[in-house]
Amino acid sequence: MRRRRSAIIYGLPAILFLASVLTARAQSGGAEHQQAFGFATLKSLDDVPAVSGYEKHLVDQISSELLAFHPQVDSIGDVVVTLGSDAPHRLLVTGIDEPGFVVSAVTDDGYLRVQRLPQNGLTPIFNELYSAQPVKIGTAAGAWIDGVVAGLSVHLTSNRAATRASSDLDEMYIDIGASSADEVRKAGVDVLSPIAINRRLFNLADTEFAGAAVGDRLGSAALLELLARIDPAKLKGTLTIAFVVQQRTGARGLQRILTTMQFDEMIYVGRLFAGGPLTGAENLRRAPRKDPGSGVLFAGEETNASPGGLAAELRKLASAEQIPFAADYSASVIPPSYLPPPEMPPKSAHVGVATSWADTPAETINAADFDNLVKLLVAYTQASGKSSFKLEQSSPPRSTARRVKSAANVSSVTEVLQHLTEAYGVSNHEEPVRETIRPLLPAWATPETDDAGNLIVRVGTAAPGSTAPRLLVVAHMDEIGFEVKSIAKDGRLEVEWKGSGVQSYFSGHPALVHTGTGDREAIMELPENWDTLKFQWPSDAAAKSIRVDVGARTPEDVERLGVRVGDSITIPKAYRTLLGTRANGRSFDDRVGDTALLAALWALGGPLKDRDVTFVFSTGEELGLVGAGALAKRLAAEGRSPDFVFAVDTFVSSDSPLESKRFGDAEIGKGFVVRAVDNSNIVPRALVEKVLKLARDNQIPAQFGVTGGGNDGSAFVRYGSIDVALGWPLRYSHSPAEVIDTRDVDALGRIVATIARNW
Repeated sequence: MRRRRSAIIYGLPAILFLASVLTARAQSGGAEHQQAFGFATLKSLDDVPAVSGYEKHLVDQISSELLAFHPQVDSIGDVVVTLGSDAPHRLLVTGIDEPGFVVSAVTDDGYLRVQRLPQNGLTPIFNELYSAQPVKIGTAAGAWIDGVVAGLSVHLTSNRAATRASSDLDEMYIDIGASSADEVRKAGVDVLSPIAINRRLFNLADTEFAGAAVGDRLGSAALLELLARIDPAKLKGTLTIAFVVQQRTGARGLQRILTTMQFDEMIYVGRLFAGGPLTGAENLRRAPRKDPGSGVLFAGEETNASPGGLAAELRKLASAEQIPFAADYSASVIPPSYLPPPEMPPKSAHVGVATSWADTPAETINAADFDNLVKLLVAYTQASGKSSFKLEQSSPPRSTARRVKSAANVSSVTEVLQHLTEAYGVSNHEEPVRETIRPLLPAWATPETDDAGNLIVRVGTAAPGSTAPRLLVVAHMDEIGFEVKSIAKDGRLEVEWKGSGVQSYFSGHPALVHTGTGDREAIMELPENWDTLKFQWPSDAAAKSIRVDVGARTPEDVERLGVRVGDSITIPKAYRTLLGTRANGRSFDDRVGDTALLAALWALGGPLKDRDVTFVFSTGEELGLVGAGALAKRLAAEGRSPDFVFAVDTFVSSDSPLESKRFGDAEIGKGFVVRAVDNSNIVPRALVEKVLKLARDNQIPAQFGVTGGGNDGSAFVRYGSIDVALGWPLRYSHSPAEVIDTRDVDALGRIVATIARNW
């Protein structure tokens, strides 16, 4: 039986009176402490993937956290806590699920095909922002394994007849490192396995929290924080707190709660939802439009709707607590479906906070907004006080100091590759990579650094009059990224490319600004009109600045964060193992080449007698062979141009379900590749055969072929050298999804050592 509305109306004036005469609630450590507290709570929830219908891991975490309240978990996963007794009966409820994908088929060659959950209601570029990104795939055993979404390789673009639409689910493939359907299933992955984007919640200058699904976790975090700030003994009536599943796919958890339980009033706490297209403006869709920093928002049918009913009462309560409170558009928390919706409580409201870049990996909320939301909910319960419920507290790092990893106990080529891959070094900013390479060199190697920043190691010196050929082996240290070129009046960083890439692989994603005092967390903003139905990526991204948000709102704020014009910016990265011998890591181009040179140096065991061999770790390759060009010019002026240059760099492979096999046809896992033809060089056929013979004689797996892109060795050709380019097959070049087979890295190191000894 429903309770009478008068029981609720009677209670609110008393709350408002107390709020008007009491000072604002003071928490230990103040607002900054609460924001750190809020970040820790959000992060603990956001770290757990919870695709609609596959929320079990998060359900288990929330119910475990709430064990002291004896939570009830129903058959679909809704977590319900009931406090107090008698009337009035109030419900605070939030959805816990996030958008994602589910495996819908497995191909014979080991790729996963997908269906999206939910199928409708998301930003038009949602699928595209998953392209070429690391993801997590749930297994039958309950674990999450790494994979990537296949993406088009930028080096093959100019030779591609037509660009396939990465927003089309028919063009979406997940690569977990398998080469057959049997390998996929042995890993515990099959049809119905959930897929979520790899994520890490970012703290932007203690003012904003950003990351995939943060808008889907803010309600859960707010309700957990609420429980840590109230004394249940002070509650008047019954308060039910529910964490519901499948909100994004028909609000099924919420509908069950409203069907099986009776409430006098309900507050849905969580993100405001986008609606359908605007009548007469089919390129636009109805969506929340307020910016983070707007305070607590209540959902209305229009952006500037006037509050009514419970929302009006909440506005009065917010005013008494000095909490900003405003309207914004939201679609209904219960979308239209085949069946009529359950009856709503006599009073209901939907409150949340503004999100920018909603439903993208860069989704952002304001830290003060979040704290104000919790503060409003605490005031609403009229039960503020000491709670026995404790949440784990940890302060978010304000910046991340750079770490140079030691060579101590490095036991394998793969371990070396991991160290190098996880070092950041955008073109013109290679020092962290150079300083990672130095301690990885064998003790006998004596490196020097030239004026261009190249790290040079003399491997052998031939005696005067020797007929031994002069050899130079080169791999570049730099990676693609961005550089701050100016700071806007609103505190955004205006950045430009260093190197080339596909903008959708980077914009709309978290980023790191590498400053002189450490790494600052940030997000790369999307272009204007990104959420319209007919949005097109700028055809020339280099002509217009890309904007980066570090949480600052003035140039002075930026300066206080230690960010300067000229600082470099990258997308975060990590070395991730896939199935078998395969791995993912952004900047394998050209950290694999660097690793091969290091592996060869260790294999050689010491300086080579009667050989003239030099190894070079070069700079600025992505900007046009800058370091190699400077070295080639200097050696020519000194009369020491090499006879042969072996440029060790990526062989961009078409070993992908998205690419034409017309060229770039070298399979990962089948050995190193002689990069016989690319955009900058053609290797004489006789020398291709000479390399292949050396490989056969030494049982080193080898391939050869034609690909795109340029290589450092071509900078030496004009001075009389012959460029014999070597590489390894790479999937999804210049993206966060780059995939290799580590057996190819081993083969590459072995052929480099063999050439150094025997060419």
